[in-house]
Amino acid sequence: MKVILTTNVKKLGKIGDKVTVKPGYARNYLFPNNMALRENKKNAEYYEKIKDDMKKNEEIKVNEAKKLMDNIKNLKIIFKKEADEKDQLYGSISKKEIIDFLQDNDLKVKSDDIIIKNQIKSIGEHFIEINPYEGIKEEFPVTVNKN
Repeated sequence: MKVILTTNVKKLGKIGDKVTVKPGYARNYLFPNNMALRENKKNAEYYEKIKDDMKKNEEIKVNEAKKLMDNIKNLKIIFKKEADEKDQLYGSISKKEIIDFLQDNDLKVKSDDIIIKNQIKSIGEHFIEINPYEGIKEEFPVTVNKN
C-alpha cells in the first residue's frame, strides 16, 4: 500500500515521502496515529495544504527531543541490585526498569527509543543509547551498584 508520510517515522522515511508499507501496518499504526495518508490525488492535494503545519509540528518534536536529551544528561541513571560474589546480577536491568526510572524523574521515553547494546547483567557502568527522534541519539551511562 502506498502512503504519504505526515511525520518522520524511524526506519521508514521523512515528512512528505511516498513509501510502500504493508496494509496492516498502515491501517493499524500509521493511519490511527495520523502519521500517514493514503496516496491518491485528493490526499496529495490535502497534504500540500497542510505541509507547513506538519513541518512546524516536526520542529516542535525536535526541540522537545533535544530538551529531553539535555535533561537526561543532567541525570545519573543508577540502580541498586542484588548480586552474587562475582558481581553478577540475579536477573538483568530491562528497558522497562530504565523507562520507570526516567518516568520517576518526569522524563518520558518510549521503549522503542532505548537501545541496550549489551545486556546489563553485572555490577558496574554500562552504556545505553537513547534515540527519541530521527537523527538525535546519544549514549548514556547506567551505573549498577551492589545492594
